[in-house]
Amino acid sequence: MMMHRRGGSREGGPMGAMRKGDRARNFKATMTKLAQYLNAYKVKIIIVLIFAVASTVFNIVGPKVLGNATTRLFEGVMAEIAGTGSIDFDYIGRILFTMLILYILSSIFAYMMGWIMAGVSTDIAYRFRREISDKINRLPFSYFDNTTQGEVLSRITNDVDTVNQTLSQSLTQIITSLITVVGVLVMMLSISWLMTLVSLIVIPLTLVLVTFIVNRSQVYFKEQQDYLGHVNGHVEEMFGGHRVMKAFNGEERSIEKFEEYNGTLYSVAWKSQFLSGLMMPIMSFIGNLGYVAVVVVGGYLTVRNAITVGDIQAFIQYVRSFNQPLMQLANISNVLQQTAAAAERVFEFLEEPEEVKEVENPIQLEAIEGHVEFRDVRFGYNPEEPVIHNLSGEAKPGQKVAIVGPTGAGKTTIVKLLMRFYDVDDGAILVDGHDIRDFKRQELRRWFGMVLQDTWLYNDTIMENIRYGRPEATDAEVIAAAQAAHVDHFVHTLPEGYSMVINEETTNISQGQMQLLTIARAVLADPKILILDEATSSVDTRTEVLIQKAMDRLMVGRTSFIIAHRLSTIRNADLILVMRDGDIVEQGNHVDLLARGGFYAELYNSQFEHMGLEEGVAETEAQPMPAD
Repeated sequence: MMMHRRGGSREGGPMGAMRKGDRARNFKATMTKLAQYLNAYKVKIIIVLIFAVASTVFNIVGPKVLGNATTRLFEGVMAEIAGTGSIDFDYIGRILFTMLILYILSSIFAYMMGWIMAGVSTDIAYRFRREISDKINRLPFSYFDNTTQGEVLSRITNDVDTVNQTLSQSLTQIITSLITVVGVLVMMLSISWLMTLVSLIVIPLTLVLVTFIVNRSQVYFKEQQDYLGHVNGHVEEMFGGHRVMKAFNGEERSIEKFEEYNGTLYSVAWKSQFLSGLMMPIMSFIGNLGYVAVVVVGGYLTVRNAITVGDIQAFIQYVRSFNQPLMQLANISNVLQQTAAAAERVFEFLEEPEEVKEVENPIQLEAIEGHVEFRDVRFGYNPEEPVIHNLSGEAKPGQKVAIVGPTGAGKTTIVKLLMRFYDVDDGAILVDGHDIRDFKRQELRRWFGMVLQDTWLYNDTIMENIRYGRPEATDAEVIAAAQAAHVDHFVHTLPEGYSMVINEETTNISQGQMQLLTIARAVLADPKILILDEATSSVDTRTEVLIQKAMDRLMVGRTSFIIAHRLSTIRNADLILVMRDGDIVEQGNHVDLLARGGFYAELYNSQFEHMGLEEGVAETEAQPMPAD
């Protein structure tokens, strides 16, 4: 059973660092990866493509059919004026009815296309989130020591949502726009090649401007996604620890840091939105130039009876239909840049180096005795800066082992190595004579129970929070564990007892009660090896007595490691390992180590001098050790 709480390493571990936003390294590679995800839906996408073609074709044919009605109406009006005929309303009515059928069919196909693509995009977003969730469980602890929760959260929410929206909306627009451009171009050529040529003259200018704007805006879209993650991370950090922040008058510093991130986000978001906003007015202006040219040439051809009035009307509609998808494609190109930035961040996360793979033939034991040995262990969060230099030590089955030393000595690092949160750089850690790297991590960790200084409870009932130690435990077993950990008494004083829900901020129970609940969780897990890391550092004296009684019972027959605990806890330890600068410098029991007058005794003596107390065993046993 293991609990992990966010935060940097307490002993030389890497601290969190934010990445600056930079330009998407490879737009083509990112979109290729995204296309690979779409490959699983190729049948649906083919159907969407067919529907898009059908919907667009019906729309494209419409102006040409309507042009025939316009021509017949114009001829009928001119015939009435000349007194040689009348308007053929039956013919016009049939054309209008045909138009109605075409547009209804077009709408039906467009609806079906949108419905299918919404399902595809939502499913891809679901796959992304599932893969990110799975990836989180495979990442090494070093990643979380370097990355804030807000950064990861931003990838799961903002970045995945951006990809989802693009696939559900922009992808269908890309398909229909491309088909519309090709189809309209064919219809325009069927009416007049000369007017078509005139209307196409403005396209090279359009492409130049679009390329310029896209290249300028891409870098800002990437920075926008990055700094959105920074802002989320900072807000999550500040609200998660707002009591501490306020206690140390950190409001001003918090606001300054938020303003820094928010100011940068504002700057890059403004630039990206401004540049993308230029696209439509520029395209509209260029499109209007094309209209003017078409009207001039069309008027000339009409005078010469080269085309009919209905053809001019249809051609103008086609020019509008031609420019509109071009503007959509230009606008979508900006959306794709933003999507590429978001998708790149998702793929970067999914491609992060994972934990060292499990061995092919892991050791499986029905039970262990609890013999733990450190054999010439060397480790550093940064390999060039070792925290543990050459550590050797042994804990025999059932022994109560205390690990003491000043801050930075490597005490908590030993716990991380024992649990394989990190793997040693050199040497080995053995459990019952087996290298822990030969176990599957899950198999290894089920033999360990851990009680941390930083308690972790989640938003559920007290019963379920205790049951987290062993999910299959019955209610009776949970209550028995609670009684052993002296939890049962205070639970009965709560309004709803074991059914009381702990709120998200865990403010409806005290710190001491939280610690007792985590101990009850460890009791329920029934581990063979127990790790206590500052287990009573946050509780009052009376609660500490209760905890100590529970721990004394729990440690019977188990190998127990006590990290930087109070003297009242470690004085009865079978073995005390004294650490200094990543090495064990002394080991023995409490009385022997004090008698030697070495580093262990120095730790206590310096503590008493600081507190202004006289030395003596009786007095030392009532005082806490220096915290890790």
